[in-house]
Amino acid sequence: MDLITFQRRFGTEPACRKRLFELRWPEGFRCPRCGCHEAYHLENRSLYQCVECKFQTSLTAGTVMHRTRTPLVKWFWAIYLVATDKRGLSALALSRKIDIGLKCAWTMLHKIRKAMEARDAGYQLAGLIQVDDAFFSGGVKKGGGKRGRGASKVPVLVMAATRDEAITFARMEVLESVDGDHIKAVLQKRVADSQSIKTDGLPAFNVAKQIGHEHIPVVVYPKKGEPDYDVLKWVNIMVSNAKAFILGTYHGVMGKHLQKYLNEFCYRFNRRFWPGQGFDRLLRACSCASPVTYAELRG
Repeated sequence: MDLITFQRRFGTEPACRKRLFELRWPEGFRCPRCGCHEAYHLENRSLYQCVECKFQTSLTAGTVMHRTRTPLVKWFWAIYLVATDKRGLSALALSRKIDIGLKCAWTMLHKIRKAMEARDAGYQLAGLIQVDDAFFSGGVKKGGGKRGRGASKVPVLVMAATRDEAITFARMEVLESVDGDHIKAVLQKRVADSQSIKTDGLPAFNVAKQIGHEHIPVVVYPKKGEPDYDVLKWVNIMVSNAKAFILGTYHGVMGKHLQKYLNEFCYRFNRRFWPGQGFDRLLRACSCASPVTYAELRG
């Protein structure tokens, strides 16, 4: 959706409320408590009251916009800007673009990322899946900090599902440690049963066979000759692109928030072939995702 079309369709609060109503209740109002399909609209309070049980709810209740004081027009703008800028959007940039406070912008963006996470959580990886570990910076220290696998590095499990040598879906999960137990937990959660998993020779990846997958270990670093990075081509591309995305737009992130930015990167990557549907898809995700508080986002 181009900018002119977006502004024409969602430039007013009533227009935004109408679209959100359609997404929340596509078959008409349904009481979240008793299931009744009839309600009174309390316009002065922007609430809907069930005619049967008298329960009151709002359009934003039960979504990432739960109890928001920010106008829906600005929420729609934020979602549109996030969806249409493939580089991502910082809190400072969003605060300037839609005239809101920096804390509000930070909260909105993290709630949108929460919706992205919830949307991708509904899919499991299938096919031939390339899996490898990588290390991301988990904060910026004065003086540059330690390079390589140091205290400021966060281990991440990178998974790329492929079909006919093309990548179909990707996930990246922060690990507490690169060991069999933590890798096993992620694979059980994110990979469908009985798939083929290609890894390098790290012994920790042997858990793939233990939990019912076909394990295909490959030699990336031979004793003689140059490393063969192409055997895990897609995970290497994912790591390179994710690091560029995080450093280019956000100039680094704290370790405790890294997973949220990896979720955003993967959500965008997994929908890269449908840029014209970006806003509609993300708005739908935000209307379906469960509420999350500022305290929960701060961690």
